[in-house]
Amino acid sequence: MVSTVYIFSICLKQTTNSTKNTKFLEIQVIDQPCHASGIEQWEIPYVHFPKPKTFSREECVCNPVWNFAILSMQRSGSGWFETLLNSHINISSNGEIFSVKERRSNVSVMQSTMDKVYNLDWFTSASKNECSGAVGLKWMLNQGLMEQHKDIVDYFKTRGVSAIFLLRRNLLRRMISVLANSYDKDAKLLNGTHVSHVHSSHEAQILARYKPRVNVTLLIPNPKEAEETTSKALEYFKSTRHIVLYCEDILRNGPFSNLSLLYNFLRKLVEVQEFLRLPYRDLRSRQVKIHSGPLSKHIKNWDDVQKAVKGTSYESFLHADY
Repeated sequence: MVSTVYIFSICLKQTTNSTKNTKFLEIQVIDQPCHASGIEQWEIPYVHFPKPKTFSREECVCNPVWNFAILSMQRSGSGWFETLLNSHINISSNGEIFSVKERRSNVSVMQSTMDKVYNLDWFTSASKNECSGAVGLKWMLNQGLMEQHKDIVDYFKTRGVSAIFLLRRNLLRRMISVLANSYDKDAKLLNGTHVSHVHSSHEAQILARYKPRVNVTLLIPNPKEAEETTSKALEYFKSTRHIVLYCEDILRNGPFSNLSLLYNFLRKLVEVQEFLRLPYRDLRSRQVKIHSGPLSKHIKNWDDVQKAVKGTSYESFLHADY
């Protein structure tokens, strides 16, 4: 980029009649490109110095930015995880952008939407703007990601986007969460308002009062379909720079039952911050888990569910808690 600077030189000459002679000196100043120090050769494609069209990064113009995308499925802890990330002073994760159908109508629209995000021109309450060190979004697998995976993988590679897979081990708990959330869209249990996440134990208790009746004929096909979808996604994006996390490792309310769980939780928080090449911070979420405790508390036809999964690979889901 070339800038033109005009320097005014004024000479005053003492004569009978004062005379001003003004000269214009035109000097070209060429902006020096930014260089990130202390990075390895393989990291270069992932280090960016965005130049937003909507604002100036000012003193942070040469602060490197890492691009990322959280790839997940509904009711798998992505909202909780995103609030954890956004509690970091240098991370801007801009939410479930492609939940709006128009933004995923075709590949071109998807790419232009991502361009705005990674150029720091997408504004949400999570935007850190000038001094963001990592910028990204949340993307559900059923929001055009799987259908257009080839083009999206190419985009990720070209733009240096790192993928963070957030999966859920206990797919039976996910199924209960999906059913309860779907019910609340109509019932609006919290003061006539539908919410997918809560920030107090009181709100969580109100939503947890509803116990869905599970269609036992779907107890095996539903988790199996979810497993197949995530397996395909991991295969599609295996050539990208990525990390795989599980919500059971990072969604925690209250004290840990043992030191091993605490250590694993802290290790995962360190791991994701190292993945984004950011200084470690104590990450916190204000969200509160809705369906805590044993699953038997949250399913209306618990006995039927037990019988349906007994002897299958999903039987362990009945008793696993986190």
